[in-house]
Amino acid sequence: MKLYSRKMTKVLATDILSWKYEPPYDLYNNDVTDDAISELMNEGYIAVEDESGALVGFYCSGHSAQVPAGRGAGAYIEPAIDVGVGMHPELTGKGKGSFFFSFILNELEPLNANTIFRLTVAKFNKRAMKLYENMGFRVAFEFKTDNNEYLIMVKR
Repeated sequence: MKLYSRKMTKVLATDILSWKYEPPYDLYNNDVTDDAISELMNEGYIAVEDESGALVGFYCSGHSAQVPAGRGAGAYIEPAIDVGVGMHPELTGKGKGSFFFSFILNELEPLNANTIFRLTVAKFNKRAMKLYENMGFRVAFEFKTDNNEYLIMVKR
């Protein structure tokens, strides 16, 4: 399977926002609203499709990849490339995460070999944490919100 980055469109954003994950991953469910569509289209989100044009997932970087509560907790002080990802719920848990996430890191990695990648993951999401650990990410920080606990993981 080959993957391709594609500019986010209103149709793709609406599709992504309508995805529904089973518990406990339903934290990642969204509502399709004008504000949510606007965020996906205007805040640096990129769609990922396969060779047939099927939507596989998305990614974002920078400010969009940060959990706002983490900023207040000091989670994002060190310079790094923040990465946020989402994979189509029908594809999760099927061993495709490593290929998908490797593609995204390769898309984001500048020519600088000293790039530090950083991501934020919900602490309950053991499946994602295992993937990130297998790809060289290590826990660097933890913070809590009223509803959840998060880990900041970095890859140097």
